[in-house]
Amino acid sequence: MATTQATFEELKHAGLDEIDPDIAALLAKELERQRGQIELIASENFTWPAVLEAVGSVATNKYAEGYPGRRYYGGCEVIDEIEQLAIDRAKELFGAEHANVQPHAGAQTNMAVYAAVMEPGDTLMALRLDQGGHLTHGHKVNFSGRLYSVVHYGVSPETLTVDYDDVLAKAKEARPKVIVCGGSAYPRTVETDRFRAIADEVGALLLCDMAHFAGLVAAGLQPNPVEHCDFVTSTTHKTLAGPRAGFILCREEHAKAVDSAVMPGMQGGPLEHTIAAKATCFRIAMTDAFRSYQAQIRRNADALGEALLEGGLALVTGGTDTHLLLVDLRGSELTGKAAEERLHEIDVTVNRNTIPFDERSPFVTSGIRLGTPAMTMRGFDEGDFREVGAIICEALSESADLDGLRSRVAALCAKWPLYDGFRGYTHYA
Repeated sequence: MATTQATFEELKHAGLDEIDPDIAALLAKELERQRGQIELIASENFTWPAVLEAVGSVATNKYAEGYPGRRYYGGCEVIDEIEQLAIDRAKELFGAEHANVQPHAGAQTNMAVYAAVMEPGDTLMALRLDQGGHLTHGHKVNFSGRLYSVVHYGVSPETLTVDYDDVLAKAKEARPKVIVCGGSAYPRTVETDRFRAIADEVGALLLCDMAHFAGLVAAGLQPNPVEHCDFVTSTTHKTLAGPRAGFILCREEHAKAVDSAVMPGMQGGPLEHTIAAKATCFRIAMTDAFRSYQAQIRRNADALGEALLEGGLALVTGGTDTHLLLVDLRGSELTGKAAEERLHEIDVTVNRNTIPFDERSPFVTSGIRLGTPAMTMRGFDEGDFREVGAIICEALSESADLDGLRSRVAALCAKWPLYDGFRGYTHYA
């Protein structure tokens, strides 16, 4: 169809491949990329078909500034039911007193909490980015580092885990308004009970960013930070396997401040099609099947870690308690950047990542970050991940047979098809 010559009626009924064949072809190409690669980026996952359906639903048509029962637009009666379901399910899933499901992404969840209880210039305390934290935990190039006075804690040089005595000492000196625990590249359990004790001793509020391990929390495989924290923030697209978005949990005493910080303080109209998908994500996360999936994520992470160690690679902290592993390449001739590029050549997708006390720049790094959620979603078990570990070790060796390794990757992908039966982005017959 020549779009410029199409009639109004033709546009109303045409499929994507008819209206925009360029985008349809690129989306089909991306689908094939996902199908043909071993996806090990720890912050990515393959979501459920039901979530894809909700994200592409008619809820995208509705403007709904405000909250259920308190909208600035008419015609929100059904949208109110959708958003209230998402709220109620989030509260039930994590045992929270209050939930806000409107944040568009993880960064906005942290931004909203800070805005709810802090003024510019107040002190924020969090884990250093280069030792496992996140940009929104006070990095100087991020809004958090520009708006607030930031004190960072790190990990012990000996154990590479959080040094709680050091956290307490820094907290006593800085007297932060908010302490943040959790991060984006920390492979061990976040001990929120210990952070709670520190926060209480210095009169700070406690925020846990559980974006990476929320699915494990929902399945009861990691401690629930809601018990100890004033605020818990998360995305829905990592271990939770939902849409790309965020949500906030908090104690009832902070509910009004958080809601006001999100809207009108930070966002306008919520993305109700994505909120519908969040509701679906939370419902799936309440099932035994989801809990089994999360347990397999954990088993697979341990199997991958064991295979990497057996193959001669080093891991930060020697392993993981979660879905995430950090490979320390300082004993190798390869940088994190070079390792990422080498693995990309054989269709294994990872991301370079700093490791604690890294002497290389964040653009080069001395490590790579690996995660097991996406390929576990495809069906990979411990045996498959041991093969993945062997492939990675061989690929990063000096005598790597890249063609042979690429064939082994292709065999694993063929064994566990992704979105099997989905024909691609063509008009439905």
